[in-house]
Amino acid sequence: MADDFRVLIVDDDFHVAKLHAAYVDSVAGFLALAPVGTASLALQAIHSLRPDLVLLDVYLPDASGLDLLQQLDVDTVMLSAASDTASVRVAFRRGALGYLLKPFTADALSQQLRSYARYRRLLAQPGALDQESLERAKRSLIPGDVTPSAKPRSATEAAVLDSLEPGQQYSAAEVAARVGVSRATAQRYLSSLADDGAVDIQLRYGTTGRPEHRYGLPVA
Repeated sequence: MADDFRVLIVDDDFHVAKLHAAYVDSVAGFLALAPVGTASLALQAIHSLRPDLVLLDVYLPDASGLDLLQQLDVDTVMLSAASDTASVRVAFRRGALGYLLKPFTADALSQQLRSYARYRRLLAQPGALDQESLERAKRSLIPGDVTPSAKPRSATEAAVLDSLEPGQQYSAAEVAARVGVSRATAQRYLSSLADDGAVDIQLRYGTTGRPEHRYGLPVA
């Protein structure tokens, strides 16, 4: 889909990179670009493809991923087996938004990506940020650390949330029909609820292969 976050995976192990690309493609709102295996190819791909997010390994054959990181002007999350504290400190000092230690599960990467999506949506809101909004955006980058907004919900937002039944998933069009609003309105409120962690987003492929976003209440 045109509004998907485009993700470039930089990993010299082809099989691992392919697996991680499959993980990315399974997350609603994300699209994996063709992985690359070297720092030089990563620079070329970033220049030509303009990804929204780079998933970067530390160990690359032609350079350290940590050295590459400081050259990048793109959001980056480290995916690496480098577990020493020095590498982790350098990664965050040089601007990494997250750090996942290999091996990790599809769910762990999914949570990291969904946290990134919340972060991007929070920073895409019009107007200047206040301190509370800035702190919410920072917290949203930490999987599982989303704190519901303290602001009261509007009547429409509450109706959208109330329309979701536990254990069920709905499309934006189905939610719109249940609430009695337009699909665009339902989509907007569902995205806001996802930002607060009140709603989960999943991806389902139909018979045509076109992915559909499905919304539901988080599993306790």
